[in-house]
Amino acid sequence: MARKKISMDGNTAAAHVSYAFTEVAAIYPITPSSPMAEVTDTWSATDKNIFGQSARNIFGDRVKVMEMQSEAGAAGAVHGSLAAGALTTTYTASQGLLLMIPNMYKIAGELLPNVIHVSARCVASHALNIFGDHSDVYACRQTGYAMLAETNPQEVMDLGAVAHLSTIEGRVPFINFFDGFRTSHEIQKIEAWDYEDLREMVNMDAVNAFRARALNPEHPVLRGSAENGDIFFQHREACNRYYDALPEIVEKYMGKVNEKLGTNYDLFNYYGAPDADRVLIAMGSICDVAEEVIDYMNASGEKVGLIKVRLYRPFVAKKLVEAIPASVKKIAVLDRTKEPGALGEPLYLDVVTALASCGVSGIKVIGGRYGLGSKDTPPSSVFAAFENLAADEPKDHFTLGIVDDVTGLSLPEKDCPDTAPAGTIACKFWGLGGDGTVGANKNSIKIIGDHTDKYVQAYFQYDSKKTGGVTVSHLRFGDKAIKSPYYINKADFVACHNPSYITKGFKIVQDVKPGGVFLINCQWNLEELEHHLDAASKRYIANNNIQLYTIDAIDLAIKVGMGKRTNTILQSAFFSLAKVMPAEDAIKYMKDAAEHSYLKKGRDVVEKNWNAIDVGATAYHKVDVPASWATAEDHKPETVLEGRPDTVKVVKTILNPIGRMDGYSLPVSAFADLPDGQFPLGASAYEKRGVAVTVPHWDETKCIQCNNCAYVCPHATIRPYALTAEEAAAAPANARLVDVKAGKGKGVYKYIMAVSPLDCMGCGVCVGVCPTKAITMVPQENELPEQEVFNYMVSKVSEKKDMQDNTVKGSQFRKPLLEFSGSCAGCAETSYARLVTQLFGDRMYISNATGCSSIWGGPAATSPYTVTAEGRGPAWANSLFEDNAEHGLGMYTAQAVIRESLANKVKEVMEKTTCDERKAACQAWLDTYNDGEANKAATKAYVAALEESILKVEEAVPFLESDESKKVFGDYRDTLRDHMKALQAAGETYCDCEACTLAAEILEQKQYLAKKSVWIFGGDGWAYDIGFGGLDHVLASGEDVNVMVFDTEVYSNTGGQASKASQIGQVAQFAAAGKEVKKKSLAEIAMQYGYVYVAQVAMGANPAQTIKAITEAEAYHGPSLIIGYSPCEMHSIKGGMMNCQKEMKKAVDCGYWNLFRYNPEGEKKFTLDSKAPAGGYQDFLMNEARYSRLTREFPERAEVLFKRNEDEAKARYEHLLKLIEMYDK
Repeated sequence: MARKKISMDGNTAAAHVSYAFTEVAAIYPITPSSPMAEVTDTWSATDKNIFGQSARNIFGDRVKVMEMQSEAGAAGAVHGSLAAGALTTTYTASQGLLLMIPNMYKIAGELLPNVIHVSARCVASHALNIFGDHSDVYACRQTGYAMLAETNPQEVMDLGAVAHLSTIEGRVPFINFFDGFRTSHEIQKIEAWDYEDLREMVNMDAVNAFRARALNPEHPVLRGSAENGDIFFQHREACNRYYDALPEIVEKYMGKVNEKLGTNYDLFNYYGAPDADRVLIAMGSICDVAEEVIDYMNASGEKVGLIKVRLYRPFVAKKLVEAIPASVKKIAVLDRTKEPGALGEPLYLDVVTALASCGVSGIKVIGGRYGLGSKDTPPSSVFAAFENLAADEPKDHFTLGIVDDVTGLSLPEKDCPDTAPAGTIACKFWGLGGDGTVGANKNSIKIIGDHTDKYVQAYFQYDSKKTGGVTVSHLRFGDKAIKSPYYINKADFVACHNPSYITKGFKIVQDVKPGGVFLINCQWNLEELEHHLDAASKRYIANNNIQLYTIDAIDLAIKVGMGKRTNTILQSAFFSLAKVMPAEDAIKYMKDAAEHSYLKKGRDVVEKNWNAIDVGATAYHKVDVPASWATAEDHKPETVLEGRPDTVKVVKTILNPIGRMDGYSLPVSAFADLPDGQFPLGASAYEKRGVAVTVPHWDETKCIQCNNCAYVCPHATIRPYALTAEEAAAAPANARLVDVKAGKGKGVYKYIMAVSPLDCMGCGVCVGVCPTKAITMVPQENELPEQEVFNYMVSKVSEKKDMQDNTVKGSQFRKPLLEFSGSCAGCAETSYARLVTQLFGDRMYISNATGCSSIWGGPAATSPYTVTAEGRGPAWANSLFEDNAEHGLGMYTAQAVIRESLANKVKEVMEKTTCDERKAACQAWLDTYNDGEANKAATKAYVAALEESILKVEEAVPFLESDESKKVFGDYRDTLRDHMKALQAAGETYCDCEACTLAAEILEQKQYLAKKSVWIFGGDGWAYDIGFGGLDHVLASGEDVNVMVFDTEVYSNTGGQASKASQIGQVAQFAAAGKEVKKKSLAEIAMQYGYVYVAQVAMGANPAQTIKAITEAEAYHGPSLIIGYSPCEMHSIKGGMMNCQKEMKKAVDCGYWNLFRYNPEGEKKFTLDSKAPAGGYQDFLMNEARYSRLTREFPERAEVLFKRNEDEAKARYEHLLKLIEMYDK
């Protein structure tokens, strides 16, 4: 049966096959499974499937997609929908899947036909990892769900149908899983099902029987009863026959698929030599890697093989044994998870049990772990596994792909031959997150796949930052089927799209095969190129005949109106250099793809991309490699790092390799001192990524010293400093210092606005807020001398307390304790968070919801949160997405309980002391107990008083041996002396009298004495949706916690899905035709309690109001909620994120966003800080593609929804006016 071939990833394949069998899809976004639900929603909304045909399932209907508030909610909706008789599907991964477990037990127990498509992902343990392994699906083994595993996108397409067909007939629900990212996001040219073929295979009698069993008042039954111990056990056993029958049903439908497709799918598939003596058993994408290696080894005379596990649950022992060749002597079972404390990982234990239960003996079975958290598993790992099996005593419970120099479990891996099919062309592209490289390469591979006869594969590798992180695109194409699910390490074509990777010495050119092409995007001439390329790269280029090209896509992008987006120019250059297809065809297809990708952003954007394609095709230049490069010598001086020892150690051993994309080579010993995942603060200051093309230049002659630029800077890379005469004299010669403009009571200082060009992300937000045009953007290289100035200011210039206050200007003289994060350029979230750390950072706890703010706030080894000169700073932690508020309340409660205990001891000291100074210190501490700022000073004084009064043993003994002590203590002196000597011998520090013991107990926990400021950070997806129940409970508790919600009105981190914060008419994932219902009023829900401080702010609209709200909220002794409007990359603002702060002002001016404060203890409880809307509402909406795209896709609907949006805004403002009267009669 011939099927259409089309380029797609595994997620799209799963969506296509599941759409056929699905009537209802209940979902919640989670990486990396979200695209399955997103394309399902898009197909349904637009009535167009992957072939451009009407998107109807096999029943002739569009799928109804329901976005729920959490994965638990999605599972509940799935359960209910199934119970009422609709075939229902969901898509999830990781913690999302685990949240579904309670309902999965119910669905399986009620024998409801269901498929959960899972792009299998790591479950967070010592750290969050959003990438792939099998820990999530293994956690579901007891639920009663059958489990079907796939290896690649084609198998997802083919076997996804088996899962749906089998559950309909067998009544047992299925987890249909494949490797997250490696398969879910890998693009291949595959054959897609025609729904007519699927319809032919469906058991419609079983469908009708399912509907007949469904709950319905026409034939009512009770389902989900409560049972006692007398009958539950035996009733639970009644389902056994369905599980016994299921493997045969799965085999039947695999047979039907095989008959249609000519495949040989089975419960367990063997691949390899029929007389193999060594065999691997595995499931997932590693099977394709293993097949490549097996082909190579068997062609070389060895006898090895692989058993691919397809049906993992129910696990049919007899079928496994039948698949094992009789000649096999040794088996290695590969698990993609870690189960600490177990005798082995799950698949290994299943295999051992299966062989034992079938009476098989004489086969040595060992187990190993691989691929956790998307650790790449290249052919060298599989070679190592087979080599281990060849040993007389193979290492058991081994690990692949890492160097375990602590427990010694890893297998050594060697350089190995290229096992990819002959003639495969490999290409690798190093880009910057947000520069469009990944998007361009997705278009490229689809162009090649859909318009040539070649097989294609594309995979995209990311670091953990937001835009501004390193991306590596791996593209393969060729005339033979490609099954190489691992990174490319030797490529025919390599492109470096960001010049900073060259200056930082990334090992990029070493990826190029001898004679291959290396393209560098830079603004350098040959002399500058020679300066920036390291000696190792020069030697490699010269000695391996590398064809070196440069292209200045940076300046070209500006000329054609693309701004910082160089991707389209570089894509065009790739097609021209790689010569995959005729140039005119490539240009035509690229332009078609650009129109498809960017039309939603406007016709002008499409035309700019077309111009970029035209210029890029011929803009590159061949470099004649100097002969001297062949013997280039290294002259790079070793960098001496200064700072806190624990941070410096992490920077040297972990951060620097990660920063060079060399973290894969780090051994286990690098983390031996960090087994719990805890890292020191302040490491981001050492990164100096240098990724910005242009950076700010400060013109001191125009500056009025308002500090607005620093106030809005998302990355704290532009900062004001006040210098004493001594500090000014010692400053670098190029420091441009001017007299400070300060009011009465301020010191006489010199002033500078320092810029860190190597930390700047180049967003240009600072330019937009400067009232005198004293800030301009210039090429980064022009400003590099300013780095020395910035470094001096940070390390040598002290804070000037007299310059600090809670104004916009004064706040910026405080050290930001959030700096150089991995957030997007122009990010509003980090601007708010940085400001909070400037105000309270030295005494902050932060509980951070999973999402954007946890990704930019908590990257491993590169913490952007930092410390004061005294070593104090935000204590930051991330629990989960859904429980963040509760986690924060737990933090608050723990320190509050300890501090309350200390307060009781302070009172006891106060009662017993006879020293007036000590008593006064106690009283001052107690009087300021709930005043954060005042209590800092009181705590310092109190600790000093205790330390002065407590008697130290080492001081007491010499005194008690002196004649002077005899005068003081008389006859009691000897007894006291002997007692002190006994304490000294016992290693005690302090005297053990009642007073000293009490003081010692307090000093032991002195870090809890000062009042702390507990903050709970998160986005709107958390606060309005998945975490709302917990947030509501925490606010209702009345405890003294502060909640900061970064309201982007969309799920930003997972790719732009609608949330309850999304507005009417907003286009987002799961709202492809514009959101129908209005935004939830989170602020008013909180205000109804009457004892929660609530504020809505927008720092770009009213900076002073933002500071006022934050300081009032923190000072309020009770719960507070601050909701900050946060324009986002997902909004697609015209002009880009450099207009982020301006967009806030527009939003407030037109009435889209309102500013207000509700202070239960204020003289005036409710203050509306916004003025009446000034008009321009529709212009504001049309300035953002999240709205304007609706006018192109659904113009009539857009008109209706936009009017409703504006009407709601007007009604909201009128309602706020009434609140003034209601709260302040």
